[in-house]
Amino acid sequence: MAEKVIIIAEAGVNHNGDLARAKELIDAAAEAQVDYVKFQTFIADKIVTKTAKRAKYQDQNTGDGDSQYEMLKKLELSHENHQELKSYATKRGVKFLSTAFDLESLDYLKEIGIDLAKIPSGEITNYPYLKKLAGLFPKIVMSTGMANMQEIKDAFRVLINNGAKQENISILHCNTEYPTPMIDVNLKAMKHIQDELGVSVGYSDHTLGIEVPIAAVALGAVLIEKHFTLDRNLPGPDHKASLEPLELKAMVTAIRNIEKAIGGSGKKEPSASELKNKEIVRKSIVASRAIVKGEVFREENITIKRPGTGLSPMLYEKVIGTPAIRNFDVDQLISLK
Repeated sequence: MAEKVIIIAEAGVNHNGDLARAKELIDAAAEAQVDYVKFQTFIADKIVTKTAKRAKYQDQNTGDGDSQYEMLKKLELSHENHQELKSYATKRGVKFLSTAFDLESLDYLKEIGIDLAKIPSGEITNYPYLKKLAGLFPKIVMSTGMANMQEIKDAFRVLINNGAKQENISILHCNTEYPTPMIDVNLKAMKHIQDELGVSVGYSDHTLGIEVPIAAVALGAVLIEKHFTLDRNLPGPDHKASLEPLELKAMVTAIRNIEKAIGGSGKKEPSASELKNKEIVRKSIVASRAIVKGEVFREENITIKRPGTGLSPMLYEKVIGTPAIRNFDVDQLISLK
């Protein structure tokens, strides 16, 4: 989707329903120099029943006894909130993005000019959602937490059959546990998805720390998504598995460095920066003691020392047994001419 790795800072619902805090999250994302800051767009009444249970991590991280419906109701952003946040993100120089969780929210995001749709892991089996999204957005990113390869293929087929273009779809390997245990990351699955579907791939990370998304970039991820918060100690479902602002900034810096490190020609050849050191650290054949003209070079009168401006030690066997063409002082570079 781009020549550089796209980094999405997932603010999600870490604003806790507070517009001022949402703007602070945008500030942190802009300062970290990410490409997108992403929120979540949903209408609680349209995405969850009143009796639906919460995930264990949501109970542990909130501790308020609310139902899933009550929790999500408190975290909704209004349409006016979205417009204000989108304008604020533009002002701060970071692209605004949001994930829709229902059909009405898909329409709304399209109306406000969002051209990149992010499919969350929970909607990968939502046929009406996938069908509508494919016809609305020219670029699509799909997370695959909890999914097996067949479910990913099925969702991909729905997108293609309803107007999405393969070259405009990126699929993110993901594990939907907050935080994800390192043993469950299975980062090689990202390559499996790429081999099976021929699409660009990335990684949506829920581990603690920044190591795994950096490793994902080294393995070929073109897009990284990572939750972040202003403070991991805040109440709410996702704060505990999120980066704080300085960590987000460190992750971005590391990813940009890895981009440079893997962006070479792929050929093993000396770089421009190291050539200046070649003569300094390599070695030459030198006299280990004074040698007179006509004396035969032997192991006893020559040795190998820096600098590398004389005969290469790879010619050692050729030099042995050859008569000296002139006198050589100790440590003087040997020459055969």
